[in-house]
Amino acid sequence: MRIGVVADDFTGASDIALTLAEAGMKTLLLTGIPEQGSPDCDATVISLKSRTAPVAEAVEQSLKSCDWLSAQGAEQIIFKVCSTFDSTDAGNIGPVLEALAERLDETSVIVCPAFPENGRSVYQGHLFVADKLLSESGMQNHPLTPMTDPDLRRVLGRQTSWPVAHVPFRTVSKGAEAVAAALEAKRGMFVVDATNNDDLYMIGAAAKGRKLLCGGSGIALGLPRNFGYQPGSPSWVGIAGKGVVLSGSCSLATRTQISTYSHLAPSLELTADDIMNGIHTARSAADWVMAQSHDAPLVYTSAEPEVVKAAQERYGGEVVAEQIERLFHDLAAELVRRGITRIVSAGGETSGAVVKGIEARTLTVGIRLAAGVPALRVDYRALAIALKSGNFGDKDFFATAMARLAGDQ
Repeated sequence: MRIGVVADDFTGASDIALTLAEAGMKTLLLTGIPEQGSPDCDATVISLKSRTAPVAEAVEQSLKSCDWLSAQGAEQIIFKVCSTFDSTDAGNIGPVLEALAERLDETSVIVCPAFPENGRSVYQGHLFVADKLLSESGMQNHPLTPMTDPDLRRVLGRQTSWPVAHVPFRTVSKGAEAVAAALEAKRGMFVVDATNNDDLYMIGAAAKGRKLLCGGSGIALGLPRNFGYQPGSPSWVGIAGKGVVLSGSCSLATRTQISTYSHLAPSLELTADDIMNGIHTARSAADWVMAQSHDAPLVYTSAEPEVVKAAQERYGGEVVAEQIERLFHDLAAELVRRGITRIVSAGGETSGAVVKGIEARTLTVGIRLAAGVPALRVDYRALAIALKSGNFGDKDFFATAMARLAGDQ
């Protein structure tokens, strides 16, 4: 194994797994930390559910993942975080990254969540989503990790005791040697500017021989080249049968996708009040799905920010989140038992619940469904899934993904 990845959520894990697979690496996606050794592969991605976990728990899980990957021969570790750097002032990015660096005896660490293909860029240390600062992109309304500060230096500085420095665009534009020299100048975490894929390839070249990096999936674009790999296209054989779209993301992109798809397929909204009061359960939602003649109906909890906020005030934010995740966990498990063969899941927390519900352990990375979203085949049964970060995909994503999972496009 050349590259090992510790991902802090399930959608992010599938995102970077696609990047590595398309760069020519035989890539394995694992859900959780294995008890045994890994099959032969070039890169392994371990998906955790640590983004919103208590800090101590996130650090412990990440270190165990790092240790396992190192034991399998991984020469370079990537700490994969969201391209919108989702976190709170307490963590978990800073504490986990600090612990990983100390475990790997690394003194300077590249930090770059840029993902230009999906509109994420870092300039002057600030994170942009398309032409808007992160704090004006809608992420300021995230129900669990609201991002109100676009300056990654300040965000990371509040989370770690390490120095936080900056490698500006003018240095990146001078090439890999200039970036490498900046990293050697002093100890710390270095927020590196990147506005396009060429910048990320340059950063990848500068990272040759480094033990640890942190970023979104874009950080992995240039790394396989350092090990002699060439780009390739993962293979895919579709799986027919009944599907379902499960959405818990409240992002603007996902809500647009729900609006579009609900004109094509039956849709069932599960409001927070319905879930908290037991009006809808996993079994009743599964009954509804299986009763639909359409081959891929939609079940969603996604709502406008003010609706989410009101529900959090009524019941408590953590309580609402736990109940929604439990419903999707149980619903996914019930639907698979009833013969569902294709699942598209929207939202990191939702996707984590779905993957755990269907008890997936190892997933094979297939074709690209959208930027950052691969088709995935579950190892132990005829089941194809897609795990979509809330902000990814165009308005037609649900229909396109369902068709491609079946091999129709």
